[in-house]
Amino acid sequence: MEQDFSGVEKAALAALHAIDAEAGLRAWQAAWLGKRSAVALALAGLRQLPAAERPLAGQRANALRVQLEQAHAAHAAALRESGLAASLQAGALDVTLPGRSAARGRLHIATQTLRQICAIWAQMGFQVYRSRDVETEACNFELLNIPPHHPARDMWDTFHTTTSGSLLRTHTSPGQIHAMREYAPEPIRVVLPGMCYRYEQITPRSEIQFNQVEGLAVGRGIRFTDLKGTLTDFARRMFGAQTRTRFRASYFPFTEPSAEMDVECFLCGGSGCVVCKQAGWLEILGCGMVHPKVLQNGGYDPAEYTGFAFGMGPERIAMLKYGIKDIRYFWGNDLRFLQQF
Repeated sequence: MEQDFSGVEKAALAALHAIDAEAGLRAWQAAWLGKRSAVALALAGLRQLPAAERPLAGQRANALRVQLEQAHAAHAAALRESGLAASLQAGALDVTLPGRSAARGRLHIATQTLRQICAIWAQMGFQVYRSRDVETEACNFELLNIPPHHPARDMWDTFHTTTSGSLLRTHTSPGQIHAMREYAPEPIRVVLPGMCYRYEQITPRSEIQFNQVEGLAVGRGIRFTDLKGTLTDFARRMFGAQTRTRFRASYFPFTEPSAEMDVECFLCGGSGCVVCKQAGWLEILGCGMVHPKVLQNGGYDPAEYTGFAFGMGPERIAMLKYGIKDIRYFWGNDLRFLQQF
């Protein structure tokens, strides 16, 4: 029996040392340590030996099995190390070089500007109110005093859906109707941020989708002077305490009177430059007193309540503030642009 075990040991170790791949290790393990291997058969045949010889033979067979298992593990580790060394050499990888840290993400510049605008209005006592992107024609046009013949309802300016009377909102103003109908007849002060969609030609100054922030204040005794003072305070919080503003008469169907608000160019100080087109002023938003019909459609009595509204584009403000010349950069996903902010 001792001689048989010695022969098995020599043959098994010789076969193991001749293996140079992990696939061969699996075959060797099955042949020399499996259920039908010489060691397994020797252990199974112990019951045929005389009782006096069984303990010694069992010890020898178990010792041989442990020895072969340890030899197998050592040879497998050696093969893995040699394989790793060959792989590193073939790949020319210098493991002594310092590692590269993962790049940290950041908020998109449009999101940064949008959050800054909303934070300022929240500090001024305005509630952030979200409304849906898919609107009805009534909320997007009719209830905002935009009749069927108005140019804003032209098919070339609006994305209509396959559902009759449903469209992608062209501005955030429909949120005024939703907010007023939810809170009427209580006074409200809300800002409504969100995405707008217009079927327009894509140029450096226009996109088919863009963010907008609508503002609305409704209550008793609100006047145009309240509108001017509130928006001037916003401009100074956004662009600096020394910011000068001006208001120019304009027209919007849902406000009367209406105005455009400009800020003094913060790049040239009003002296004129390329960004402000030598005018010294930058237009940042449109505004006005809420039209009586819109108030009535929102659930307020225009004889008792007045209000003001305004709308601004975060991307446009970001373009003015950081000197960005092409609005398409906001949607191009170019890291060279995004990582600047």
